[in-house]
Amino acid sequence: MADATEVKTESPNTVTIEDAGPSRKKLTIEIPAAEVDAKLGDSLDTLASEADLPGFRKGRAPRRLIEKRFGSAVRDEAKNQLIAGAYSQAIERHELKVVGDPVGDELADLKVEPGQALTFSIEVEVVPDFELPELKGLKLYKPDATLPDGLVDKELEKIAINEGSLEERDDPEAGDYLSGHGIMVDADGTEHYNIPGAVVRIPPTEDEGRGMILGVMVDDFSKQLGTPKAGETATVKVKGPENHENEAIRGKDLTVTFKVDRVDRIIPAPLTDVVAKSGRADEAQLRELVTQRLEQRATTQQQVVLRQQVSRELLDKVDFELPENMTAAQAQRTLERRRMELMYRGMDESDIETRMAELRAASGEQAVRDLKLFFVLSRAAEQREIKVDETEINARIVQIAREQGRRPEQVRQEIIQHNRVGLIFQQIQEHKVMDAIIADADVEEVSADKFNEMMKDKADAHD
Repeated sequence: MADATEVKTESPNTVTIEDAGPSRKKLTIEIPAAEVDAKLGDSLDTLASEADLPGFRKGRAPRRLIEKRFGSAVRDEAKNQLIAGAYSQAIERHELKVVGDPVGDELADLKVEPGQALTFSIEVEVVPDFELPELKGLKLYKPDATLPDGLVDKELEKIAINEGSLEERDDPEAGDYLSGHGIMVDADGTEHYNIPGAVVRIPPTEDEGRGMILGVMVDDFSKQLGTPKAGETATVKVKGPENHENEAIRGKDLTVTFKVDRVDRIIPAPLTDVVAKSGRADEAQLRELVTQRLEQRATTQQQVVLRQQVSRELLDKVDFELPENMTAAQAQRTLERRRMELMYRGMDESDIETRMAELRAASGEQAVRDLKLFFVLSRAAEQREIKVDETEINARIVQIAREQGRRPEQVRQEIIQHNRVGLIFQQIQEHKVMDAIIADADVEEVSADKFNEMMKDKADAHD
């Protein structure tokens, strides 16, 4: 632990600051007796002017009676005001960049007495202290954005499925969808989810038996689920993901019962129907529209992989310890950020949910890397004076809506309802920072195959 640093400020308070752990400070603040007495006197004067006691006109009750009747409450309120004011003043004067809420275990038992100084200690987590590395001239690689053969056909098939109809079936097979009632409980019998109208998919062959139920990925899902018919119940056991948003199920032995109400298969819409619904005159025009959309997505993906390389470079070049409490709470923020990033890339909603289930099962190391990257990019944004305005937020929402084939007002409403406006702001700011770094980088364009091989080699070397 570093030596304590005692600082006397212009205020009468004495503030001592000590290191208390990674990016954590302990503040010991002494408020002199004169300040305590002044606050107690002001509080009693205010109460005396407003008190309405039997036998006395309002504001005319004797001060000694006010003090006897309300003294304890007055001292508690004065204590809260003194602590809050002294803490805020100390943070401001010593320019501490606090993250999270302060912790003071002994504050509840602290007493305020006339004629005595008030001394208390409180711990806060602060933004880590580190130096930014050189951000100019990074060597980055950009994959060729040429669309591979057959990609337009695959996208048309996906659109036909999304626009398709449901055909109810008696005998389910791989790839079919089951609608029903899902209930998740842990080993103690505590119920965590009870969802009528839940939907699961019997994993298609290419998924090698992995599947998702109630937002949790299960490696042997096909084996446990089987092919239950309407009216039958399947039971699936799974370990709660360590990074799940719901802390109550993390690491728990979970049992999910799923009673099937109906079985459906998606019948792709005929291409003529897809053309008509798109508003295009014929298949050629639809292909042109899809090609343009895929080319835009490929351009976006180019920028994504460049940003990923910048992130890796920054994380490899900056080393600091993170605030412990923030690290523990980062898992949910990481998942929400990942969701916004997948929406930005234009991923289908069903694919997003599958990817989210996979992310919940991923190592907590990703949450740590995300938190570290947040601090690094925030520092770089300050250094480069990068701002985000409302026009940019609206434009990003329109872009996400366009990628998902939805109306911007629908996407905007969902973002507001789920409190994701801050995530949009953070995403735009981080993209702007990384794009500025990319603009100063040495970028080489390579084929997609060579790029994938290079990134695999880098990942293997990093491991």
